[in-house]
Order: sequence, then C-alpha cells, then structure tokens
Amino acid sequence: MSNDDQHRQIANGQDLYELLIEVRHKDKIADPEGSTINKALAALGFDNVNKVSVGKAIRIKLTAANDDDALAQAEKMCQRLLSNPVLEDYKITILRDNAYA
Repeated sequence: MSNDDQHRQIANGQDLYELLIEVRHKDKIADPEGSTINKALAALGFDNVNKVSVGKAIRIKLTAANDDDALAQAEKMCQRLLSNPVLEDYKITILRDNAYA
C-alpha cells in the first residue's frame, strides 16, 4: 500500500476525499466584478480578453464510502449553503493526485 493510499484510507472503510467546488454567476446574471476586471485588463493592453467571470473556489476534505457518496455530500452542501441556486451555478470535481496542492 502506498503512502498516498494509507493517507486516503480512514476508519470504518471510509476514504478521505478532496473536492474542488467552483461557484460562479449564471450566464444571464450580471457580474460587475468580472466586468470591472475585464475593463482594467483592456486598459493594461490585454485586448484579447473577451470576458472575465469572477466566482468562488472552495476546497473541502471529507470522508465518504466512495466517489458517488462524496459527490452527493458536496451536492447537498452546494444546495444548502455554498451556492445561491437563483444566481449561481457550481461544478464539483474530485481532486486526484494532489491537484491544486
């Protein structure tokens, strides 16, 4: 068993998961911070930037029985707290091999 496998295995048959949750404005919702950054980049000479979207990146470590369980828990977190479903969309990714470490 590798060192990484030992770190991931938790008591009671649960594994440790690291999740990245990206929350951003829905396409039809105004993003004033993104617009301001887009204008500032153009003023600095970055004329090739067409659109900037500003959101949140949330990293969570949790224990779960399997991938589906980890994703289901994260989905509930997004629905109940981490995002506003009226204004925002989110994407959940299970990080593997210490991505974004």
